[in-house]
Amino acid sequence: MSLFKSICRRSLGALVFAGLAAASLGAPANAATPEEIKARGKLIVGLLTDYPPFGGTDAQQQPAGYDADVAKLMAKSLGVQAELVPVTGPNRIPYLLTNKVDVLIATFGITAERSKQVLFSNPYSTLTIYVLAPKNLTIKTPEDLKSVSISVARASTQDTAISAIAPQGTQLKRFDDDATALQALISGQVQAMGASNTILAQLNKDYAQLNMEPKLTLREQANGMAFRKSDTALAAYANNFIAEIEKNGELSAINQRWFGIPLNKLPPMPTF
Repeated sequence: MSLFKSICRRSLGALVFAGLAAASLGAPANAATPEEIKARGKLIVGLLTDYPPFGGTDAQQQPAGYDADVAKLMAKSLGVQAELVPVTGPNRIPYLLTNKVDVLIATFGITAERSKQVLFSNPYSTLTIYVLAPKNLTIKTPEDLKSVSISVARASTQDTAISAIAPQGTQLKRFDDDATALQALISGQVQAMGASNTILAQLNKDYAQLNMEPKLTLREQANGMAFRKSDTALAAYANNFIAEIEKNGELSAINQRWFGIPLNKLPPMPTF
């Protein structure tokens, strides 16, 4: 299936998958400390399956991606098994707060509003917005955008970010969604695209012949693991775990596996 079609279809499949998982959930997790999780023998993790390569599914329709790898590595560090529970954007906080999962590792941007409901770990990943273009196209500064045609999803983060830096006269072509903006790039209607590292990874996987790379970094969203407010011991464990796998290179190896590039230094914890 082509990339732009998969973007359109993946949400529906994930909703069905998440619904089936919800129906099969057993007793609430009720875990607040690493010791309780070790005694139980498994870490129950909520993650997305509609946002590859952070969260997707494999050939057996099992959760797979950056977040799943981090979840499995965290379970291994605790000496337990990982139970991966698909969630959706709207239901991930309810799943956590009703004890259906111990932790969310679900491409969850750290924001002031969300921090009122959950306890965030330090960032373990970033959602980065770039100007993407072929390697043989020179774009080093915002001024270079003036001679380039660029597709974006209308009113998206990337639309706002590019509009803020692009010189007057830049050919910024707005489309209804990422799928149509992506198709414009693939078909040669435009030379570049404003998009996230998730789109970059899928482009390099499905359309390697285009030789796409990041040209300008527009914005970074820090993603954190999320815990119930009372689960301070588990959050503290997660912070130590994240620091360790960033230091020893395991987190960079996961980023290389799913995004094709080493991990840049993680951003600091946002302050509100």
